[in-house]
Amino acid sequence: MYSEWRSLHLVIQNDQGNTSVLHSYPENVGREVANAVVRPLGQALIASSVGSESLLKTDKEVKWTMEVVCYGLTLPLDGDTVKYCVDVYTDWIMALVLPKDSIPLPVIKEPNLYVQSILKHLQNLFVPRPDPGSSQIRLCLQVLKAVQKLARESTTMARETWEVLLLFLLQINDTLLAAPTVQGGIAENLAEKLIGVLFEVWLLACTRCFPTPPYWKTAKEMVANWRHHPAVVEQWSKVICALTSRLLRFTYGPSFPPFKIPDEDAGLIPPEMDNECVAQTWFRFLHMLSNPVDLSNPAIISSTPKFQEQFLNVSGMTQELNQYPCLKHLPQIFFRAMRGISCLVDAFLGISRPRSDSAPPTPVNRLSMPQNTVINTTPPHNRRHRAVTVNKATMKTSTVTTAHASKVQHQPSSTSPLSSPNQTSSEPRPLPAPRRPKVNSILNLFGSWLFDAAFVHCKLHNGINRDSSMTAIATQASVEFRRKGSQMSTDTMASNPTFDASEFPDNYEAGRAEACGTLCRIFCSKKTGEEILPAYLSRFYMLLIQGLQIADFVCHPVLASVILNSPPLFCCDLKGIDVVVPYFISALETILPDRELSKFKIYVNPTELRRASIHILLSLLPLPHHFGTIKSEVVLEGKFSNDDSSTYDKPVTFLSLKLRLVNILIGALQTETDPNNTQMILGAMLNIVQDSALLEAIGCQMETVPSNP
Repeated sequence: MYSEWRSLHLVIQNDQGNTSVLHSYPENVGREVANAVVRPLGQALIASSVGSESLLKTDKEVKWTMEVVCYGLTLPLDGDTVKYCVDVYTDWIMALVLPKDSIPLPVIKEPNLYVQSILKHLQNLFVPRPDPGSSQIRLCLQVLKAVQKLARESTTMARETWEVLLLFLLQINDTLLAAPTVQGGIAENLAEKLIGVLFEVWLLACTRCFPTPPYWKTAKEMVANWRHHPAVVEQWSKVICALTSRLLRFTYGPSFPPFKIPDEDAGLIPPEMDNECVAQTWFRFLHMLSNPVDLSNPAIISSTPKFQEQFLNVSGMTQELNQYPCLKHLPQIFFRAMRGISCLVDAFLGISRPRSDSAPPTPVNRLSMPQNTVINTTPPHNRRHRAVTVNKATMKTSTVTTAHASKVQHQPSSTSPLSSPNQTSSEPRPLPAPRRPKVNSILNLFGSWLFDAAFVHCKLHNGINRDSSMTAIATQASVEFRRKGSQMSTDTMASNPTFDASEFPDNYEAGRAEACGTLCRIFCSKKTGEEILPAYLSRFYMLLIQGLQIADFVCHPVLASVILNSPPLFCCDLKGIDVVVPYFISALETILPDRELSKFKIYVNPTELRRASIHILLSLLPLPHHFGTIKSEVVLEGKFSNDDSSTYDKPVTFLSLKLRLVNILIGALQTETDPNNTQMILGAMLNIVQDSALLEAIGCQMETVPSNP
């Protein structure tokens, strides 16, 4: 987007605005001067009354004092000098908000000029100390709150000051967040506040004086270096959801279902931001995180300059993984990024819910999640699905309401982690909005990320592999894929010897399942007569075949996510959808006859999974009668199957699938315990018996009718 614009990274790196004359003197000289000069100023602020005046009267006095304060901000935190420096500067920058008597007169007369210098000096406070303790964190928070107030309330800030403020926030974020995270360190404690203030001030700047392309390009480059912090993705998700809520309001009008978000998040967007500014800011913020699929590849995340610098500082290669414990959080960060994109897609489809209850039905291993995490395991936006069964005499359409399971907090119990008293409460899922954008439009925006995420760590057989331009992970056909879940592919690590596959747990499936479920919802939203690009359809079918694997390479979260999000899939008239019928049948043969579903219990509500499976089964039952002996040309011929002995590489007739479907129906009836699910199965059995009898009667009539000579 900004390829023809220069980045300001080198400008920031070479800026000497945070150096003082005292840096040229021996350390003890600077310390003594700073202690002597800053103490009276700090004490005067503490003891000042409303009418007290500043000790500094002239421009010369102020500039000389600022050289001392600049140096004082670099001192150790063992005394009060640094605190006094922070108190003085946070008081002086308020000259752009509400001038006070305690602020020197020269600063009041030219506040923009002085505040620009002060912001550059304050960068010194955010340089990590050897043993910062809580004092540095407290002082940094004081500065961030002052900067926040400055951006919110100042009405006299010049464009130059806004630009210096943005560069100041980018610089301090990069100083603390770019390096590998140290557990309990200042970066870990300040990450949420740092990135939150940066995004809030950036949004305010968009309203007051829109940043030029070099600033957006610099922000995008720097944010890409901070993505190993969970707070970065979380705050980005909040901002982009808030912008999306405003965007949909004026793009599709008041009749479009509103994208409800918490008031706190909505408050991030300045009320005075006009519609054109919202649209421009939305698109730029959407891409500020770069490609979120990179989060599934530690080799990419650790290739940033600060990571490489840390790597060069350690003595032995064997210590490298211990230097990067933050990379083990990437599976959860990847999942949160995909969850954010999923919420955006639901908002554009008009099936969203408030953020606290907006989690799509992504199967997540609840036993591996942090103890304080709240996970939604079933779709809150339960769409009404019409299970259509074909009868030659009458057309019967049964509308079944799928159940909505409320949020369930993490439970350590391994027997029933999804148990909840409200789990079977019936609540209809809203249908996609009639004025929703076309499938192609949504995929043009999000398709690249979602498809790449859906194929993370997947192996494609027969030499068909995704190249690096299609995804963040390039897997080699010659490397045996190991997954009891999705593990780090060994070929990816071969290019970066600092990684060992055994060091990274097999829980990237959550993000992959989120992407698969989102894509299923997108394609299920197709309107009648709507055309979808063949490239999107073919890749979607490849995704379904990959996700519906039931052999040794089965990935239960992805399989469950596809099933939960695909009940209306065969009712949408998707061109070529019949090629995936055998794969769905095999998946249903695994799920419906299994009474316990023990391998799925830790991810989803078994009743909901069975209900979605029954919906899919109901839409498949008419196919053998309707198409008869027509062959289903499975043109993919198993090329995207992980099962070398794939039985789907030969065309089969639809009629030959009837017995398998009936057996699934009988097996489902034998194992079903939910009354609603049982009623659906009995209705399906009645329909298929009536259809079979009708077709048999028609066949007999045709045999008895004499042919014309």
